[in-house]
Amino acid sequence: MQTQRRSVLKKLFASIAGMAGFSAAAKAMENKPEAALEIESGNITYDQEVPLFSGHTKYGGLVYIAGKGAHVAPFEIKAHTEIVLKELEEELKKAGSAMDKVLKVNVYLNDIADYKGMNEVFRGRFGPNPPVRTTVAVAKGGVPGDSLVEMDCIAVLI
Repeated sequence: MQTQRRSVLKKLFASIAGMAGFSAAAKAMENKPEAALEIESGNITYDQEVPLFSGHTKYGGLVYIAGKGAHVAPFEIKAHTEIVLKELEEELKKAGSAMDKVLKVNVYLNDIADYKGMNEVFRGRFGPNPPVRTTVAVAKGGVPGDSLVEMDCIAVLI
């Protein structure tokens, strides 16, 4: 009875996820045993030998990529955007995905005046079907470190 209920719940979630635009993830989750839906983290950053955060986390056919920044000179938005996009791409590859599989990107700008310059580099980097995107200028204090831009994303696993 419990297995049957679990199966019904998984099918319900898969159809809701499909309606919400996550049909690829829903398909990946169909017919997967419960053990296959475990959380898997990679590229973990430690603080005093204690796990602080992961570079990526995989679950249910999706990969969540942690925020990437450019903490180097030159301090120019186009250069920083290029570095951040390359770091995102590298992390996606490590996790088993790719730029053209990205569903959602969050962009955090240190200064909203950099919006146009960031867009010039961002344009076309995710293939012919770009992901949905949220772009915000961060409040007082700016992006952590010396980066002018930080980005994170969610993608489908290949």
